[in-house]
Amino acid sequence: SIPIAKQLASIKVLGKGSDLEKAFATAALVYSNSADCEGKLSKAETKTLLQTQFGAFIQGQENKPKYQEIISALDEESENKIDFEDFMILLVSLTLMSDLLQEMKNMKKTK
Repeated sequence: SIPIAKQLASIKVLGKGSDLEKAFATAALVYSNSADCEGKLSKAETKTLLQTQFGAFIQGQENKPKYQEIISALDEESENKIDFEDFMILLVSLTLMSDLLQEMKNMKKTK
């Protein structure tokens, strides 16, 4: 497996890309590297990917009802697969409820 940084470096247009473009390209590559030949992830694979690649954002969220709802949905109907669009919706949802996001907002206010 080729490291994400090396994959990003090989995409010439991203050389002059913004931080946000690089962030989304990274998310797309992480997803793509884990997806099956149809470009999808099983719900179990999605849960594992979120836990391993998005741990700082989901840490401490276990008792929040919305987090429990998202994870429960990934534990049910495991034969259903997640496409990239749904994966990004999960990322955004988890980011918005994250304590880390609130901490970053508070940092900005105190500068």
